[in-house]
Amino acid sequence: MSTAEPARVAWFKSSYSGNEGGACLEVAVTPATVHVRDSKAPALAQLAFRRAEWAAFVNFAIEL
Repeated sequence: MSTAEPARVAWFKSSYSGNEGGACLEVAVTPATVHVRDSKAPALAQLAFRRAEWAAFVNFAIEL
């Protein structure tokens, strides 16, 4: 689901992201939702996932 920026959430970038300016995502976690945005364009569209959906995605990505 797409959403506008949630009010007052703490965005963070993965510790795996380098400083080369590549494709990086920022994530903000709330009690019910994980918000994801492009670190190079934070004012543009964001995605929001239920925590269980995000956990399933991360588990799948780790297995690759």
